[in-house]
This record gives sequence, structure tokens and C-alpha cells, in this order.
Amino acid sequence: MSSTLLFSFVIGYFLLLLAVAWYTSRNSNNDTFFIGNRNSNWMLVAFGMVGTSLSGVTFVSVPGTVGTAGFSYFQVVIGYIIGYFVVAFVLLPLYYKMNLTSIYNYLLQRFGMSAYKTGALFFIISRTFGATARLYLVINVLQIFILERMNVPFEVTTFVILLMILLYTFEGGVRTIVFTDTLQTSFMLIGLIVCLGYIMSQLDLSLGQTMTTLADNGYAKLFNTDVKSGDFFLKSILGGAFITIAMTGLDQEMMQKNISVRTLKDSQKNMMTLSILQAVVVFIFLMLGGLLYLYAIDKGAAFSPDHKQFIFDNQNIIGDNLFPQIAFNYLPPIIGVIFIIGLISALFPSADGALTALTSSFCIDIIGLKRKEHWSEAKRKKVRLTVHFTLAFIFFLCVLIFKQINDKSIIGIILKLAGYTYGPLLGLFAFGILTKRRLGENISIPIICLVAPAICYIISENATKWFSGYQIGVELLILNGLITFIGLWLVSSNTKGHIPTSIAEESTDKRGHH
Repeated sequence: MSSTLLFSFVIGYFLLLLAVAWYTSRNSNNDTFFIGNRNSNWMLVAFGMVGTSLSGVTFVSVPGTVGTAGFSYFQVVIGYIIGYFVVAFVLLPLYYKMNLTSIYNYLLQRFGMSAYKTGALFFIISRTFGATARLYLVINVLQIFILERMNVPFEVTTFVILLMILLYTFEGGVRTIVFTDTLQTSFMLIGLIVCLGYIMSQLDLSLGQTMTTLADNGYAKLFNTDVKSGDFFLKSILGGAFITIAMTGLDQEMMQKNISVRTLKDSQKNMMTLSILQAVVVFIFLMLGGLLYLYAIDKGAAFSPDHKQFIFDNQNIIGDNLFPQIAFNYLPPIIGVIFIIGLISALFPSADGALTALTSSFCIDIIGLKRKEHWSEAKRKKVRLTVHFTLAFIFFLCVLIFKQINDKSIIGIILKLAGYTYGPLLGLFAFGILTKRRLGENISIPIICLVAPAICYIISENATKWFSGYQIGVELLILNGLITFIGLWLVSSNTKGHIPTSIAEESTDKRGHH
């Protein structure tokens, strides 16, 4: 397939996003960028967040896992649904009651500046690594199958993609992203359904026959009952629930869109709609993964004896390489075009939202933009743009680092990183919500939040030796949060007096004290 043709579709798609960005960013200001003037439509937010929560990792990496793990990833997705309930009915009411722009303001009001800055910094670290890992995966596919053939270096590809994202997010922020994410989710789902339908037709399978065939070939196995395995179903479900609580409910990027919705009730409807849509879409991706392996086997591919390689035309295409290799090299050109549109549609929602949310968090939580009342609107905007462009450069450097790692399954890296970086956030918020103890301006807070992941790393690396072959999986996040919680308890004190529940009450308490 012509690389020039594929690249022209990428450019055309970007120009469409740029047109949407221009339309939605008219008459925008800083509030438009940060929270969309709290005027977002919940249905658009819910649909668009499907693309954000799934990203290019789901589009490429999830189908590739089916060859070695069957449908076991869906165990984690069941946990996601449980986690969305907690986010919708525990965390969202708290955020709306406190009228937050940054969710980490909760930590400021509950514990003070030390906890607030620590929470925001851990979000910035977590989302930077997570977003750039997802970004790398898709950029790498574009590089291998399109731009490498045009003799374009990987660094140039990365720079141009980030420049594209900058051009349509730097002005409109959340308001723009709500609309572009909806557009991109639509294209991603169209790409998924078309690819699924085509391969089913090539294998002469109906929907019912597809599930039967996948089950007969061992691809549809859902529950892992090996207690010692990292994918044991109870660990996966419980870990999935906490991953959603941490990576959605305690994540400024995901919550920034939710709190841009008019009312709490609408935001809750958005969250529950998202949970169902996401589960359905992931299940379809797993079906597609099984079909891709069946299709390749039908064309002569085979697993190695140890099942760690899947050889097709003398290439190992197991994992992240499976879908793009088949789409570009063995399916009709029109399917390859649909794949590339679906792929970049999965890329942009995760990258643009992350860049916007990180800019918001750094400006509001670290710099304190909202508290600098003496600054003019023009100065605030200048600072915001500086932060936005600086973070884009950091994204560029991180993508180059992931290129050096070059792992076969990025989704495994993302879940493992989340266990280390979101654990302290989980511990901080859980301590605030479940106890009435005070931390104050305790210098131990950032130390505890750094030590907890280090302890988890030591335990994770030695678990099989210390615990008779037991493997730590997605429950690493829970362990990290628990260690953080215990550490905070040890340095806390019993509360005295009223704990403020809103910015207004906090201000009143301070005035009364003075």
C-alpha cells in the first residue's frame, strides 16, 4: 500500500480536527481551557471519553494479548465497571460539592499545601508516563508502516505529531477536546467494526460462529483460576476496580471533562454510560484479536513451541505487531486506510486530553494561577501557553525513551507504571475520605509517597521467591495505596474542630482564626 496515500489521510484527518478546534475555541478564555465554562454536554463527554479511556493501546495492544492470554484482560474490565460506580457516587459528589477546577484542591482543603502539592505532582508524573507510553505505541506504528518507507526519522515523526496536537489544543482546551474526542471516538469505532466485519466475512463466520470458533481454539478463555498467577481473576477484578478509581476518579485529565458537565446528575450519567460502552468496546477488540490470530493461521502462520512467538512470513507478530502487520500487509488497501484512521483516532484523544489536563494541573496546582488575583488575564494566558509548550517538549523526550525500551506489549507497561505512580494518590484520597485525622503541613507526606512505591518495587521483584511462586499483578496499585495509607496514619493526628468541605468554608475558617 502506498505510504504517500496513507500519509495524505493522516494529514486530511488532522486538518479536520484543526477546523473543529478553530470553531470551538472562538471567544475562549482560561475558564474555557480548564473546565469548558462548565457547559459541556454529558452525552458528548461520555462518548468522547470512550476514546480517551481506551486509546491506541486498546486498539493495537489488546487484540495482541489474545494469543497468549485469551480474554483474560476482560477480568480487569469487569473491575473497571465496579470502579466507575465508586467514582460516580463517591468522588463526583465530593468534587461538585466543593466546586473544584482541579480535583487536587480537595487535598489542599482537607490536609494543607504539602498534601496538595504532593498529589498534584504525582498526577503530573503518572499522566506524563502513561500518556507518552500510549503516544509512543501509535507513533511507532505510523513510523514503521508509513513514514519509515518515506525515510522520515522517528524523531521527526514524533515532533510533527506533537505539533499537530499542540495546534488544536493550545487555545480551546477542554471545550475543544470534548468535541474532537467525540469525533475521534466515532472514527475509532467505525475502524473497529469494519475490520471485525471484514475478517469475519473472510473466515465465513457469523457472530455466533465466531464466539464458538474462538472458544474451540482456546482464545475465548475468560477467567484465570490459578491463585498464584498475576492474572488470577479475583486479583484482576479487584485491581481493575482500583485502577479505575485511581486512573479515572483521581486523575485530573478524566475528571476535568466530567466536572465540565453542567450538573452532578448528568456527570454521573456520563460515568455510568462510559462504563458500559467501554466494556462493550473492549469485548469487541478481544473478539477481533482472536479473529486476527485465526486469520493469520489460516494464511499459514503458527505459534512457536513455547507459545511466545507467532511466526507469519518469517516475522514474529505476536502482541502489539499483530493488528498493524495484518491490516497493512494482508488486507485490502481500503481496510488499511480504515485501520490508520481508526488508529490515529485512538491516538489523539489520549494525548490531547493528557496535555490539556497536565497544563491545567501545573498552572492551577503548582503555580497557583487561580490564587494570583493580581495577574491580568493576558499574563495568565501567557503562563498557560508556556506550560503547555514545555509539557509538549517533555512528551517528546519521553516518547524517545519508550522507543529505546521497545517492549512487545505496552499495555503491560502502562498497568505496571500505574501501580507505582497512582498508588500514593489512592492512599492520600482514601485517607482523606475514610478518616477524620489531620496531616497539616507535614514534610513527611512527600517522603511517604516516595517510599511506598519503592517498598512495592522490592516486594514485586521478590514476590515469587518470598511467597512460593506468587506473582503480583494489578493488585500492586492496592498494595501501594495501602502502604501510603498506613504511613499517613502514623504521621497524622486526631482532628480537632470542623473539617472544611468547600473553598468557601475554608476561607471562612481562616478569617475566623485570624
